Amino acid sequence: MTQWKSKLAVSADTSALDPDAKGKLKLGLFAYPVLQASDILVYGATHVPVGEDQLQHIEFARECANNFNAIHGQVLVKPMALLSATKRIMSLKSPHLKMSKSDKDIRSRILLSDTDETIKMKIRLALTDSKDGISYNVVERPGVSNLLNILSSVEENEMEPSQYAATVNGLSMRAFKELVADRIIEHIAPIRSKYFEILAKEQLMRDVIGEGARNARMHSSRVLKTVYETIGLQ
Repeated sequence: MTQWKSKLAVSADTSALDPDAKGKLKLGLFAYPVLQASDILVYGATHVPVGEDQLQHIEFARECANNFNAIHGQVLVKPMALLSATKRIMSLKSPHLKMSKSDKDIRSRILLSDTDETIKMKIRLALTDSKDGISYNVVERPGVSNLLNILSSVEENEMEPSQYAATVNGLSMRAFKELVADRIIEHIAPIRSKYFEILAKEQLMRDVIGEGARNARMHSSRVLKTVYETIGLQ
């Protein structure tokens, strides 16, 4: 597991024994993968939709299942990761970091509940660069490349980000950002409308949550019972 390095914002070759890293390490960074693996395995999940940065967590869950099954037989299901075409969207303000709802800067992310004007403002203020034209290069132009990734993810013609770059290369940065904002708004509008429609139906949400909790307890209790019996705790 190497994600703790990105969480602590240290270099990829940093060791857990490095004095600077040791001072920042928290139990949660190491306990979280175990808890996530438990959440996946206890429900017998076969496929788990994740971002590219979560692949190592799915591999850890598979390793846990493999090790248990090697000793006790085929008890736990080994989950597979499901990746979308757009594997990772980066922060609008710090394009070297993943877009996150926990970022202190609300301008770093697009929310499904954002108004059209808020989306336009966030894209307008997105960090890019002063180079001419629009091109796709995640190393030299991370901000522009991130906007191209976003554009590619909301369009329906399934063009690669680099292909989009060729079609909009002649645009100014301002015009390019306006295009990205417009496409995001078109994509999010029906989702946002449905979101608020459901949000207004409080009893419906309570019913769905209740049914989901009952189903979750039913499925997890079956797996736990089998595990307990297998290892002699029941």
